[in-house]
Amino acid sequence: MRAIVTGADSGIGRATAVALAESGLDVGITWHTDEAGAQRTADEVRSRGVEAVVGHLDTADLERCGPAIGDLVEALGGLDVFVNNAGTGIMTPFLDTSMEEWRRVVDTDLSGAFACIQRAARHMVAARRGGCIIAVTSVHAHQPMVGSAAYDAAKHGLDGLMKTIALELAWHGIRAVSVAPGEIATPMTGQTDVDPRDHDRPGIPLGRPGDAREVGAVIAFLASRAAGYITGTSLSVDGGMLQMGPQAGAAIADHDWRHVRD
Repeated sequence: MRAIVTGADSGIGRATAVALAESGLDVGITWHTDEAGAQRTADEVRSRGVEAVVGHLDTADLERCGPAIGDLVEALGGLDVFVNNAGTGIMTPFLDTSMEEWRRVVDTDLSGAFACIQRAARHMVAARRGGCIIAVTSVHAHQPMVGSAAYDAAKHGLDGLMKTIALELAWHGIRAVSVAPGEIATPMTGQTDVDPRDHDRPGIPLGRPGDAREVGAVIAFLASRAAGYITGTSLSVDGGMLQMGPQAGAAIADHDWRHVRD
């Protein structure tokens, strides 16, 4: 069995690559700016007794996305699981978001994801062995956040894309599932190599951020035969964050939420 995990140089991507390796899969790893981080992930994967290959991928470079995935599939000798994890975001109010910022986020998180997933799916269909495609979206694929117009739009779009893929590819034995993390202690949230259990989050029912390995474990399960009847849905890994809508809204005592936090 072979898998590709994009953006696996750190955070959720690294944790996912390692979790898949622990399940016995060879893993293709992509990086955008941190090649050394990707090589460290590859070392962790190989330490589990499986193969790892590393390749560069910039999901904002739409013309190169497909060929980059194709190169990894060739190096692995096939593809059974594809995890679209690479992404970016900004915290800029809607009225202040430039077209350049909008394009960068939407290209990276949605258009590039489309190009990568399409190439991966074509390989799976051609191989006639079925497969599983998993997209790491966000709780903000379901609920918006002030300052995240581009990110919210891209993640909503990616979640919708995955639902359509689930319908169209089911005939080929290919499942498509979204995983929607909440606040996870990763470089993207400014929490590199921290223990999330040491951080108090009163607004999250479980009272803390998540650990990237908790997300990776869910993705590894969804990629396994044990999840063989799960497709076309989104699974939140958020400590209960999404359930706090009315509860949190009733508890807010001022209008600070209307502004992007420093």
